[in-house]
Amino acid sequence: MASEMTIRFELFVSDRDRSVDFYTSVLGFEVQRLDESHALLTCGSVILGLGRQADLPETGPGPGFTQERLNRDRGAGVEIVLETPELDTLYERVRRSRWPLTAPLQDRPWGLRDFRVTDPDGYYLRITSPMTSGDTGNNEIHEAHANSVFDVT
Repeated sequence: MASEMTIRFELFVSDRDRSVDFYTSVLGFEVQRLDESHALLTCGSVILGLGRQADLPETGPGPGFTQERLNRDRGAGVEIVLETPELDTLYERVRRSRWPLTAPLQDRPWGLRDFRVTDPDGYYLRITSPMTSGDTGNNEIHEAHANSVFDVT
């Protein structure tokens, strides 16, 4: 089992510039590289690639990405979870941007606080943080839930 991991993911988007603006202006990512067809953004240890949907093949066999498939069910079954210790600050940043919230900031019974947004292409994002002792929740709940879902031994 790997002992260390970071996350790098790529989203195929219909308007790369609009997506770059959302991730930088609304969520605070920084542009590391920007070329005609791709953008590379980072925030902490999260690395996000934004590729142009128009560069994908229109259709094709198999489970690969095509424009046809993305037009049908972009992001279906995926929740992108971004964890930050600065949840309240980021929540206020999103509110000030006037970007629509999918769900407001809430304490969850499993020991997390989060809010949810949908990016310009419909990708569903949950921004979260474990509750601290000053919150109404209990970190032990979060840890117990995590231990029951993931093998942390």
